[in-house]
Amino acid sequence: MLKELYIRNLAVIREAVIPLEGKLNIFTGETGAGKSILINGINAVLGQRTTKDIVRTGCEKAEISALFTGLSDGVCEKLDELGISHEDNEITITREISADGGSVARINGRAVTVAMLRELGALLINIHGQHDNQILLDSEKHLHILDDFGGDDTLLEEYRTTFRELQQISRRLSELKRQESTRIERTRYLNEVIADIGELSPEPGEDDRLEKEYALARDSEKTILAVRAAVQALSGENAAGEMIVSAEQELAPYTENNEQANALYERLTAAEIELSDIAYELEKLADKVELDGQRLEYLRERTAALNKLKRKYLLDCDELVKLYEDSCEELSGFDSSTDEIRSLTEKREELLHTVTSRAKALYDYRETVAERFASRVTEELEFLNMAGVVIAVHHEKGKLTVNGMDTVEFLISANKGEEPKPISRIASGGELSRIMLALKSVIADRDSIPTMIFDEIDTGVSGKAAQKIGIKLRELGRVRQVICVTHLSQIAIMADDHLLIEKTVQDGRTETHVTKLDLQGRISEVARIMGGEDPSKLMLENAEAEIRKAMGKK
Repeated sequence: MLKELYIRNLAVIREAVIPLEGKLNIFTGETGAGKSILINGINAVLGQRTTKDIVRTGCEKAEISALFTGLSDGVCEKLDELGISHEDNEITITREISADGGSVARINGRAVTVAMLRELGALLINIHGQHDNQILLDSEKHLHILDDFGGDDTLLEEYRTTFRELQQISRRLSELKRQESTRIERTRYLNEVIADIGELSPEPGEDDRLEKEYALARDSEKTILAVRAAVQALSGENAAGEMIVSAEQELAPYTENNEQANALYERLTAAEIELSDIAYELEKLADKVELDGQRLEYLRERTAALNKLKRKYLLDCDELVKLYEDSCEELSGFDSSTDEIRSLTEKREELLHTVTSRAKALYDYRETVAERFASRVTEELEFLNMAGVVIAVHHEKGKLTVNGMDTVEFLISANKGEEPKPISRIASGGELSRIMLALKSVIADRDSIPTMIFDEIDTGVSGKAAQKIGIKLRELGRVRQVICVTHLSQIAIMADDHLLIEKTVQDGRTETHVTKLDLQGRISEVARIMGGEDPSKLMLENAEAEIRKAMGKK
């Protein structure tokens, strides 16, 4: 529950510490005293949108802190999910709004996003204001209310599990059938790819290897002729070798007494040896170079075929191999897709039968719940001074959705004997408030949210109807923490705790203060609500009598 609210520099509230109890907490005050600011502050810590306009004039920022204790299991699970500790089963949520428009949110001192605040806030407090009456005017929300009243979501969860499985299978089938429509053309293309590439059966890197081998084979004949010509030039008749020998013979007689001629002679001898060795190596090279005409022709044809295929698909050899493998895999998958379509179609039919069966069971369950719901809400409305008003549930079968096959709309008959009609057509603002209170009452013991806030629940009501609303709020306060802002004495006297919101002027500035009232304070405030400022002694006595009566005291 919300144990304490701290507000600083929020609009006309300079600083306020507001203690709250676990039962019915009533806030009252003159019009314009700042009751709406209180609700705005609570909305801020729950992650609702704020504006810089709510920051007190002249201040850098506004701060709102809320202490929550006795956390529910759902809140603890959400905190664990968010990675936030919650020792002693309590947390403090803080929201700071800067005058420049920025804001900072913290839970137990840890910075969090506003979205995280909203997730957690939805589990902590349920705020009902005038705009929430729109829920009653929206028939799409009525099914959710009916399920909340029923309290047992076993059938709904079973149905949703099967329905979502049916959705998944249906989506998969649609996808496969779309693929089927293009399968024929795709199959033709894949078969062409497989035939083209499969005929050649290229290997990774083969194109590079073939190019090198073909280039070498193509030049083999020229290589052999060149080598043999070189051997002939070195060692054949009238070749370079014979000329060197002849030169040695001519020079030999003159080397003994001529050092320079002797040196040149030795160089010629060395050249003769080197040329002889070169000729020998060339002959060995000629023996190694093979000339295979058939291999050369194969290489030429294989290279041309591969190049043609590469040009056609704009891929290299490695990529052609991968394209072939992928095409084979995809083509084989077409056969499995046909089998999958057949299998999924059968599965869908089975699931459709199960979903329909579960939807009917859910419909029957809701039919029973609708009867109890209409009876309970009608009883609550009779208590709330709406005798003769009858709530009916228009329940019929529709198409299958994630919520079942049910369409639900709440109808109301304002006068006995009249045909029930949609709430949106005949209910007034005051009636909507009481109908909503009746709904909150019948689902209070099933709702896991510990705190309920009613803002302007008394709009459009007075007299005995207001008294009944006060009694009903007090009953709700026995099972939930209830916070209510009101301007009616009939509701104020029912408070377990009464807090006064009042506006004063200090040092030329308006300030709003929140004070927890003792018995005498309550008497004075209730008397003011009854008769205005400066209530008479009789009005004070009446106020005291009403408060004591509500408290069960004389």
